[in-house]
Amino acid sequence: MSNINAPYECRECPRLATFLDEQRLLRPDYYNGPVPNFYSPDPKLIVIGLAPGMHGANRTGRPFTGDWAGDLLYAALEKYRFSTGNYDKHANDGVELRNTMITNVVRCLPPQNKPIATEINTCRDLFHKRQLEALPNAKVLLCLGKISHDSTIRAIGLRLAHHKFGHGTEYMDPQGRVILSSYHCSRYNTNTKRLTENMFYKIFERAREICET
Repeated sequence: MSNINAPYECRECPRLATFLDEQRLLRPDYYNGPVPNFYSPDPKLIVIGLAPGMHGANRTGRPFTGDWAGDLLYAALEKYRFSTGNYDKHANDGVELRNTMITNVVRCLPPQNKPIATEINTCRDLFHKRQLEALPNAKVLLCLGKISHDSTIRAIGLRLAHHKFGHGTEYMDPQGRVILSSYHCSRYNTNTKRLTENMFYKIFERAREICET
C-alpha cells in the first residue's frame, strides 16, 4: 500500500501556503502544514474528510484530532471496531486504527475552513486521486460532507449527475468499492441536529457490514 502525502513544504496552492505561513508566526506550537494521512496496514475503510480544522488537525498534525468533529469520529471508529486505544485529542494518545485510513480531500488548513475550487482541484489531482488509486483493495470510501463526496466522485472518474450526495447514499465505483456518504460530523451539523449521533453511528454500522462481506 502506498501512502500519498503532501510534502510539508508544499506550495501548490498559493493562498493556502500564505495562510499557513501566517499561522506559523501566530501559532508556532501548531503543526501548520499539510496534514498526513492516519492509517493502518491494508485499510478496508477509507474515511475522507474535507480539510484540517484550525484547532484540530492543524494543531495536532493528525486528521480529525483535537476538535469536536474528531470527538464524534473517533468514538464511532472505536464503537465499530475500526480503532483501539483511548482517544484523547492529541496525536500521541495511543489510538491505533484497524484496517482504516483517515484522509482529507484538501490537505492544508483553509481560511475560515473553506477551500476554494482551485484548491480542491489541485489537491485532488496531486494527492487524493493518487491515494485512491493506491488503495484498490479498500471496500468502503466513506465521504464526510458534500465537498468530500463530490471530489471523491470526480477523482474516481464518475459523473456527479449520476452520483449525487446525500446522507446514507451508496454507490459502487469501477473497482467494486462502495462510496458511502454522510453529513460531516462538524459541531454546526450536530448542534443544528442535521446530523445526530445515532445517524452518524448508523453510517459506521453500515461500513462495518460492508467491510465484513
